[in-house]
Amino acid sequence: MKQILILLLFISSFTQAQFSVNGTLTSSLETDWVILYKIEGARQKFIQNTTLKKDSVLIDGEKQEISTFKFDLLQDTKKGTYRISYKTDGTGFLDFIFNNENVSVAFHPEYPEQTAIFSESEENIVYREYLNEILPAQQKLDSLQITALQQPNINLSSNYVSLLSRILQIQSKYITETQGMYVQPFIKATLRTNSDEIKTSAKEYMTTISSTFFDHMDFSNQALKSSAFLINRITDFVFYINYSENPEVQQKIYKKSIQTVFSKIDDDAFKSEVIEFLIAQFETTKNLEIIDFLFEEYYDKLPEIHQNTTFASEKKSLFASEIGRIAPDFSWVENGKTLQLLSLEEAKNYVLVFWSTTCSHCLKEIPEVHTYLNDKKDVKVIAVSLEKNDFGWKNKIVNLSNWHHVLGLNKWENKIARTYNIMATPTYFVLDKDKKIIAKPAELEDLKLFIEGVSEK
Repeated sequence: MKQILILLLFISSFTQAQFSVNGTLTSSLETDWVILYKIEGARQKFIQNTTLKKDSVLIDGEKQEISTFKFDLLQDTKKGTYRISYKTDGTGFLDFIFNNENVSVAFHPEYPEQTAIFSESEENIVYREYLNEILPAQQKLDSLQITALQQPNINLSSNYVSLLSRILQIQSKYITETQGMYVQPFIKATLRTNSDEIKTSAKEYMTTISSTFFDHMDFSNQALKSSAFLINRITDFVFYINYSENPEVQQKIYKKSIQTVFSKIDDDAFKSEVIEFLIAQFETTKNLEIIDFLFEEYYDKLPEIHQNTTFASEKKSLFASEIGRIAPDFSWVENGKTLQLLSLEEAKNYVLVFWSTTCSHCLKEIPEVHTYLNDKKDVKVIAVSLEKNDFGWKNKIVNLSNWHHVLGLNKWENKIARTYNIMATPTYFVLDKDKKIIAKPAELEDLKLFIEGVSEK
């Protein structure tokens, strides 16, 4: 009976931890943790975390600090692309393929992609071998092409054709070797569509790259969609392949690039992921025109099942009070009369200020604003005071004559404050006569400079 129990325990532990991911970081690291994620397109799903074991080893007679880690994976772990993450910022991760086999890898934490060496996992070993052959060959081909454009008197055609033949041989070799393997779609998708002959025009060269960029990428392949591969290539295409120093031209290029990307995607679920990813990228530069374009032309037209209403609502609210937008409308009662921001026709410009009687900085600055703007006949102020109650507010506004005063109860949770994403007081917005936001001065001096500027026009 005892032997049977031991056998059952052995079988149980074996089935629970079938595979392992072993890693060695070949340089010291400040952190002592590492996290394993599963990549799902533009998102990553937490799987587990573990601690790094630090040690010193002798390599070529020199002492070197290393860190090791191990993840145990269950038998039913899904195949796909996974990410080893070990930093909170910057390039602190390494992606790899898992397809029901143990994985062992060593890499330098500062240069993970360039230094990764897999000693276990056929999928990853063959993929690294392929990249180590194809990428240098492609770089040499590109260098030949650039040299030919810079020095047209040099005949590099035969060199180009010879190197192109070598690239195609590498590709053919690895396509054959990876039949039936999970990694094969990645190998197919990595190949560039190179011209059969060297180009003599830079414009023609760049047009060829742009028009053939996605030729070998299968946007219906689940392995590619479930990895970061397509997202990374989309990023390259939209933000780096096509560029103009002219801002207006660049906006047109962005739109054309985005149209090209979505002409390749039929899967609405993946399309939703890509749109949300691109919106997040353009959010960093507050490119409202392109964000609106993505919402209006693509996201809002998706089937409802693939629209995240919370995401859309939060993003649209976040951008509602940015420069270039018409200020979100709101109403208030003043002297028994209901007024609306967008209906005001009293001035050339408006200053919308959010303040509070419980803000000591406001109590000093708001009177200064009042004094400064008192003789500015073309500027009207709407002052929204964020309060828990009206105690004290009525007395304070007596000294702020000729302003429109709005009592914003519930303070930070006030609807107007939330619409304008108010995080601190005082916060200023300058509007033109049509109530378009034309400035968001951070300080009183900034407000004064801007008002002086618009007053001179």
